[in-house]
Amino acid sequence: MTDMKEITEISGETIIGDVVEWLPGGADVIEKYFGNGCFSCPGIRMESINFGATMHGIDAELVVADLRDLLDKG
Repeated sequence: MTDMKEITEISGETIIGDVVEWLPGGADVIEKYFGNGCFSCPGIRMESINFGATMHGIDAELVVADLRDLLDKG
């Protein structure tokens, strides 16, 4: 039996790796804003969306809004 994590809320504090692993389509949103380098970075398991956005010079709320849209679509 696999222990599946469920994402029920997205915020700037959500860990990027959780989005990639547990939100269908989440990896596409992360790649759209941060590029594909996130997928090979060990920080993906501990860095938040806010941190990633700061590092890439973008507004975290844009990323969060796109991810929330995915979550709402289920």
